[in-house]
Amino acid sequence: MNMPRKFAVLGNPIKHSLSPRLHALFAQQTGLQIEYSKQCVEPAHFRDHVKQFFAAGGCGLNITLPFKEQAYALADPRISDRARAAGSANTLWQENGEIHACNTDGVGLVNDMLRQHITLHDSRILLIGAGGATRGVMPALLQAGCAHLHIVNRSEDKAHALAAQAAALPGPQAQVTASAFSALQGTWDIIVNATSSSLSGQTLPLPDNLFRTNSVAYDMLYTADGDTPFLQQARNGGARQTSDGLGMLVYQGAESFRIWNQIEPDAAPVLTALRMELTGSV
Repeated sequence: MNMPRKFAVLGNPIKHSLSPRLHALFAQQTGLQIEYSKQCVEPAHFRDHVKQFFAAGGCGLNITLPFKEQAYALADPRISDRARAAGSANTLWQENGEIHACNTDGVGLVNDMLRQHITLHDSRILLIGAGGATRGVMPALLQAGCAHLHIVNRSEDKAHALAAQAAALPGPQAQVTASAFSALQGTWDIIVNATSSSLSGQTLPLPDNLFRTNSVAYDMLYTADGDTPFLQQARNGGARQTSDGLGMLVYQGAESFRIWNQIEPDAAPVLTALRMELTGSV
């Protein structure tokens, strides 16, 4: 009998993670035997925990907050172009006794947007926030061929620093700008909330006229019913197309699954099943 391949997600906190269920659905779909656990790790023990996991025969790790930068440093220089561009990693695996890393957040966001027929090429994109979530997806949005990427943040210095990093990335050339909320102006095709504001129920200090009927509002966080305070704010402002980040979670997980197992799962039916489970409609 074949032993199941062992995977885990590491974070702190981690109780809320849907990754074990997500990867169980991928395994069921592809006929693989896996064990996938979620493990809460103290920051001081992260490096040792990762090394012990692989030494015990583990096949792959997903990494969530607050460890993505530590994961990047642990694997450096055996990091993918995606992880290098993002400056962080959310997917680890081992080859020839050495740990490798990738960042699948950006491809997860882009693939979920493409699933929803959101046009990225030549679009004007507003990214709200200048933390790790923005860093993780910014390179993929630029690679998708957007025309203008604007980063807005409470701390203007952080926004400008991130814009300078974005402008220096290789690949398609887009206009990259930054500002504080107080200086935000213009119209945007896609508005992405990459902050944690929805977790605390906060609304963002956005201009009243920011959203238009043809604007797309995307919150990288997700809830059981697909609604968040940011998406409510967007609809109240007139946006007709809104999306939470459950699809991003599923598609980034699908890319991790592909890296680990050399099998590409079909993310769309897994997303449907997971949404139904979350809303209690199964």
